[in-house]
Amino acid sequence: MISKYYLNAGKAPDLKSPRERIIYRCLEILPGFLSWTTLVLVLVFSHLKPVWVAVFIIIFDFYWFLRAIHFSIHLIFTYRKMKKNLQTDWMGKLKKLKAPDIYHLIIFPMYKEPYEVVKGSFNALLKSDYPKDKMIVVLATEERAGKYAQEISEKIKKEFGDKFLRFLVTVHPKDIIGEIAGKGSNETWAGKKAKKVIDELKIPYENIIVSCFDIDTQVGEKYFSCLTYYYLTSRKPTRTSFQPIPLYNNNIWQAPLFSRLVATCNVFWQMFQQSRPEKLITYSSHSMSFKALVEMGFWQTNVVSEDAGVFLKAFLFYNGDYYIVPLFYPISMDACVDKTFFKTVISQYRQQRRWAWGVEGIPYLLFGFLKDTILKIKSRTGNKHKKLKFMSWRKKFRYTILLLGGFYSWAVAALIILTGGWLPVILGGKEFNVTLLSYNLPRLTGQIMTLAVIGVFVCAVIGSLLLPPRPKNSSRIKAIFVVLQWIFLPVTMIVFGAIPALEAQTRLMFGKYMGFWVTPKVRK
Repeated sequence: MISKYYLNAGKAPDLKSPRERIIYRCLEILPGFLSWTTLVLVLVFSHLKPVWVAVFIIIFDFYWFLRAIHFSIHLIFTYRKMKKNLQTDWMGKLKKLKAPDIYHLIIFPMYKEPYEVVKGSFNALLKSDYPKDKMIVVLATEERAGKYAQEISEKIKKEFGDKFLRFLVTVHPKDIIGEIAGKGSNETWAGKKAKKVIDELKIPYENIIVSCFDIDTQVGEKYFSCLTYYYLTSRKPTRTSFQPIPLYNNNIWQAPLFSRLVATCNVFWQMFQQSRPEKLITYSSHSMSFKALVEMGFWQTNVVSEDAGVFLKAFLFYNGDYYIVPLFYPISMDACVDKTFFKTVISQYRQQRRWAWGVEGIPYLLFGFLKDTILKIKSRTGNKHKKLKFMSWRKKFRYTILLLGGFYSWAVAALIILTGGWLPVILGGKEFNVTLLSYNLPRLTGQIMTLAVIGVFVCAVIGSLLLPPRPKNSSRIKAIFVVLQWIFLPVTMIVFGAIPALEAQTRLMFGKYMGFWVTPKVRK
């Protein structure tokens, strides 16, 4: 049974009282407070207690060395599983199931992306092996995009409009009260329009899988048959999201070195998480049951990170009885490429900052946990909430640590690893600098990080295996740099990792809320 509080969960927590608003603001401050407190204490104690910091840094670096080995093992496992899934005859396996017909609702939110980007995604749909008469496709445009989006959508409709069971072009109105201009609000508008068509067709909601893809997402030939098989064989398909592996291969050979490196690191993180489904959060293009989407009121319309947000919303709505299944199957997207090198640098940073703004999910989730706990306490003292089902403390603790730990590490880990070995030496004073520990600290941490190169080597090998064939117009020198790019990993981790993450957490901490920023889709 669904908790009464979560029947209205979604757009934002119901912050009616001043006390609730204060609690929520404290939860917004928490991630940034933890990150900045750590960094400040490392600096302060490097001067006041350099021995303490030196020992802490040695332990911290050794822990991340073990994490690198752990990461590499999971990466290899996921790669092997993905290769196997790419070769599997999923349509043949579906025929053996003798299951009901499963339909796919595919939504492509669009702003002002080029025609060739949109067309490429639709061409990929046509090449998939799943029956097109079981696909309902929506091109979700924005009114604020003006005539440009209208012209693109008309061209796409003319070319692809008769290729599927239904093809819709929706126009999301601008300036709707309570919404922000972003992907989530557009998806929700499109989803509600599609619901009317589905109701007319009288298709049961549980027989529909909805996939909301970024406009540059190109699916593989067997993606939908693979997804359908996982859906039909899941323990609770209508309470499960399905996460593919994002590869940024559409334009990877056009991307500059740092953009390729950022994209590849993101791919590896998603591959790492695929082998740990209990810690997986929905990201970017993913799929879920239309039944669940309708029950919980579609996507959040006033958040930036709607991809992770839809899972958090479902998780709270169903009191923790909601899951993620990794597909171990890739989809292809665009790496960040803008018109010039300098613009790409800026766009890459802004994209990372927007992804890091997913930290807004922490107060949303923790506030939901708090509400659930309060109702649970009340249920013990009265009859009003006796029949409600509550989330386990174990799940609350696990997801609290998962989200807080993930964003905390994103903001501080690289800075401590790459600079911590020198801070006590620089700030510790003469008394510490004459000790043996001071002499050995940079060398010891350097040796630990050198051993961690094993993980970097695994990344370089698998990264090369994941690349599409080199285009004829791309030089052999660039192919060499695809391998050598990993020597720039430390700088990339700070400039396009820790710094944008810290900025996002600091903005949230001070209530400087971000809007949705659309990553440019430029193909040269």
